[in-house]
Amino acid sequence: MGKQKLVLIGNGMAGVRCVEEILALAPDRFEITIFGSEPHPNYNRIMLSKVLQGSTTVNDITINDWQWYQDKGITLYAGDPVISIDTAKRRVVSEKGRTVDYDQLILATGSLPFMLPLPGADKPGVTAFRDIKDCNKMVETSKKYKKAVVIGGGLLGLEAARGLLNLGMDVHVVHIYHHLMERQLSPTSAGMLRRELEKQGMKFLLEKQTEKILGKKRVEGLLFKDGSKVEADLIVIAVGVRPNIKLAADSGIETNRAIMVNDYMETNVPGVYAVGECAEHRNMVYGLVAPLYEQGKVLAKQICGMKTEGYQGSILYSQLKVSGVEVFSAGEIRDSEITTSLKVIDGVKNTYKKIAVRDNKIVGAVLYGDSSEGNKLLGYIKQQADVSVLEEASAVGGGADEAYAASLALTATVCSCNGVTKGGILDAVRDNGCATIEDVRACTRASSTCGGCKPLVSAMLQLALQSQDAPAAAKETVCGCTSHSHDELRDAVRSARFETAHEARHALGWSNADGCAICRPAVQYYLGQARGAAADKVGTESMALDSAASLLADGTYGITPRMYGGVTNAEQLRLLADVIDKYHIPLVKLTGGAHLDLLGIAEEQVNAIGAELGHRTSTAPSYGRIITSVATCAGKDYDRSGLQDSINMGIGLELRLDGMQMPTGVTVAVSASPLHRAGTLTKDLGLVGVPGGWEIYVGGSAGTKLRQAELFCMESNEETVLDLAIAFFQWYREEANFGETTGQWVERKGITLLRERLFNLTERMELIHRWQIESKLMEKQQQLNSQRTAALAR
Repeated sequence: MGKQKLVLIGNGMAGVRCVEEILALAPDRFEITIFGSEPHPNYNRIMLSKVLQGSTTVNDITINDWQWYQDKGITLYAGDPVISIDTAKRRVVSEKGRTVDYDQLILATGSLPFMLPLPGADKPGVTAFRDIKDCNKMVETSKKYKKAVVIGGGLLGLEAARGLLNLGMDVHVVHIYHHLMERQLSPTSAGMLRRELEKQGMKFLLEKQTEKILGKKRVEGLLFKDGSKVEADLIVIAVGVRPNIKLAADSGIETNRAIMVNDYMETNVPGVYAVGECAEHRNMVYGLVAPLYEQGKVLAKQICGMKTEGYQGSILYSQLKVSGVEVFSAGEIRDSEITTSLKVIDGVKNTYKKIAVRDNKIVGAVLYGDSSEGNKLLGYIKQQADVSVLEEASAVGGGADEAYAASLALTATVCSCNGVTKGGILDAVRDNGCATIEDVRACTRASSTCGGCKPLVSAMLQLALQSQDAPAAAKETVCGCTSHSHDELRDAVRSARFETAHEARHALGWSNADGCAICRPAVQYYLGQARGAAADKVGTESMALDSAASLLADGTYGITPRMYGGVTNAEQLRLLADVIDKYHIPLVKLTGGAHLDLLGIAEEQVNAIGAELGHRTSTAPSYGRIITSVATCAGKDYDRSGLQDSINMGIGLELRLDGMQMPTGVTVAVSASPLHRAGTLTKDLGLVGVPGGWEIYVGGSAGTKLRQAELFCMESNEETVLDLAIAFFQWYREEANFGETTGQWVERKGITLLRERLFNLTERMELIHRWQIESKLMEKQQQLNSQRTAALAR
């Protein structure tokens, strides 16, 4: 079969990015033709303001040069827009008379600048600010004239004004509203921005409505409806854009505000798609680059015949620099749309932060002066996280410096425009030798679009370079009793198969034959792990436990009755009450780990209490720490925000993990929704119900050092979720050092390596199989212990 003919109308950022995605998925499947209205290759329109300001050139903002199209086998007709589409014959005709047939057609016609219908708008000296031609016109005008007026106090207008200032012009900004950038900023932050821009030389005329443009042969000024005037030699209209849909509408393709598309970016005409600013999805038209790139990824999979869940819409956000000032805005920020907000204003540093909250959910944020927390806050907004996560995040802190960069998870998105994560940047430095921002940008595209993430990318780069230059760390031994590291001790125990911990310490040259409080449990753990059972005779009984009795500070013991998934019933509660009364248990306490502790039990009562509760309980120490419970939220039936059955998932997970012994204490939780009501973001393993299934988080901690869990993956199949959880813990317990938390282990291994191994079905099943073998040995030992107990009773 020959190649399918793919035609793209529009040589802008959204359309060409979609083609790049298609080439990555199916490089030889299509014969690609692109029509563009401008006589240039694909360039970064967002960076036009930098060209106007003189800080960069047109060549610098070119994304794909002429050679790229040739190397990819793409036919580009630049400066030749398509003027008609015959959807019946699947054919397009260009302005220069070119006729091209297609099998698949992508409309990426973008937007046109909205020119106010003012009297005099057709006079020389009036321009929009949308493309390279407009940019060149302003540069040429500045050589002859000095007075400029920009109509529009949004981002585009302010960027135009900054560029005109750099060109030596006297600049007024006219805005119809009472504060600047009203869609992105609150009145307070907008006021701070205005004062900063006034220092730079801009002048503002707010709450002004233009009546007409004055002048005879060319513009001379503006007349406002209140009768006031302002002189002008150049007028730049930057009040917004409108989707370019005339071609689609004339061709019988359904349009509203823009070209109507479904979740797969399909129009109502078979074989015709739309992406970018010309597309309307679920009554929304997006003008920011990140949503357009997300649309392009979905469309690429759809065209290539690959499975995709479709485009679900995007959270509106902006992370940018306005005339050198960092600004971030996302979600709902107007006071009329929210319940309350957290505001922090620093007059010394000239920074402002507003976090908008509605019904205890984070729904919006504004940052001014320091936007380094933008990516983190955007994640909270997308998850509609509970406001309590702000308390957790405060322990991490902010600031676009190396400390903040180090605190981010490897999966944290650094460049939202291009979907580049912290791990991607660190990999680029390690694997590709990136040593400068320009190297990272060329390798990953981070900071190549809007540039708002450049400070964080720079901090990430320095972090990676410093870790490479750091001298090799001295070997860390288990303790002062031995010269062995944890890895060396584990390997020695596995290879020699010692019978007892004492034998192992003697054979491995321990300076203290009895060891110390640090190394004794470590040796015991590695022995028990190596044998799939406890190392000493006393330890073998620990394999038969539902819950080991723990030795307390006063010499008594504590027992934790099993309540799978945190669920109990009247019968179990009555039984517990009877046992508490019968044995006069002094303290019964609910813990933060969603389980009940019976504390202060005498040693001689442990077995009897365990028997009455239906548990196999012993005072003998286990070789590791078992998972005592899996915390769950109220569940899908009782939580109005619940999306998945967290309770049954939690019970199933706890049953699968029953008896698994870890190198340190481990916590697990399951939440029915992204509100994380079970505290999943600070657990070693957290499962979170989302519309498409389950998100799996790993490596969190709520201990002395707070650590937010990293997103491992999203999985729709519940059985696969359980398999991934078991495989993760089995690999962790096999390779982690005694006392090493999952967070420390995940950081040491790297989330990328974890995904590579656990996504490999063969390796995942091998890990699960090893746990199943050990679990069966435990069941056999439990039976032997039960028989022994019955014989002693007789």
